Parts: sequence; C-alpha cells; structure tokens
Amino acid sequence: MIKSKFISKLAMKRTTVEAIAKKLIKNPKLLRDILNGFVSDNANVKFKSAKVLVLIGKEKPELLYPYFDFFMKHLDNKNNILKWNAMDIIAYLTPVDSEKKFDKSFNKYYSMLYEGSLVTAGHIVAGSAVIVRAKPYLEEKITTEILQMEKFPLPTEECRNILKGHAIKTFDTYFDNIKNRDEVIDFVRQELNNTRNATRKKAEKFMAKWSESKK
Repeated sequence: MIKSKFISKLAMKRTTVEAIAKKLIKNPKLLRDILNGFVSDNANVKFKSAKVLVLIGKEKPELLYPYFDFFMKHLDNKNNILKWNAMDIIAYLTPVDSEKKFDKSFNKYYSMLYEGSLVTAGHIVAGSAVIVRAKPYLEEKITTEILQMEKFPLPTEECRNILKGHAIKTFDTYFDNIKNRDEVIDFVRQELNNTRNATRKKAEKFMAKWSESKK
C-alpha cells in the first residue's frame, strides 16, 4: 500500500527519476518517503525509488549518509536489482563516511565478490574506483581483493574475462594511488592475450598508458 502522495507519483510512468531526485535534494525531509519506496510492494515504485537514491547518492551523498546501515542491510536483499543499487549507493557514500562505517563493513562488502554472480562482482569492482578515491588508505586492501579474481566462483570463463575488463578499467582510474604497481601491471599484461576482444583492448590501452609509470 502506497501511503505517501509523493511516493504515489513514482507509480506514474510520466514521472522521471531525475525530476524526483532534484525535488528530494531540495527537500530532504522527503527522503524517508523514498526509502519506504525502496521496500514498496509496488514494483514500479520500488525500482524507481532505487534509481532515485542512486542519483542522490552520486550527487549529494551527505543526504543519504545517515541511512548507511539501511543500505548495508540490503546487500542481503533477495532482489538482485535492489542489492546492486545498494552496492552502488554504499560506494557513493564513502566520500562522506566520517564515521568509517564502510571500513567496518569492508569484509561484508567485498565478500560479495564470491557470490558467484558476474553482475554482483561487476558492481563491486566498479564501486572500488569510487571507494579508493574517497579512501586511498584502503587501496592496497581493495586492490588485493580484486586481484584474487581467479578465485571468484563465476559461472563461466567468459564471465571472468568480462570482469577482468572491468578490473582493468577500475585500476586505470586509481593507478596513481596504487602502491604495488608491479602486481597490477603483471595482471593486466596477462590480459594482452585475452580471448575477449574488449578486454584485450582495455589491456593494450592500459599498458600503453601506464607500463612505463610503474616505478
């Protein structure tokens, strides 16, 4: 049952998530409504709410930071779409994580790499680019997690090849902050012969850019 008039607007197809996000940023008192929408029984409301929250997390993370624990709980959501959105939001909240809540939740967040899902692992790897920029002191720990890729229980080797491409893209965003550059260079060099064309091209581009900068 949709109780809020504001949330009821989410059920209208003509209402865009961008417009709702802008309204919420101007009037944060409505955030509780959108959080309720995230767990609504109405699918349209639920998924629109998730998209709105991702936009707010990206643009105004300080508005969602008080609800950090709310999003952490949704890492266990049986609905994958909501879980993936929660992962993205958590990463967006790290720049304003004054209480180091993410640090305390690190193991939980990165344990998702072993869930067996390419999409889940992809969200974690992509989110890592945001997290390292926000918390450079976690770089070594995060890079080590990603470099364990051969251990991730992915459905197929092609999934692993796709994820390797995501990893290369993520490493490229924070290579200047990487302490153990040799390990990353070695990882990427191995993908110069990757059977997936897109991943191989990412490796080639990465090596051309960074191979002479590892020291």
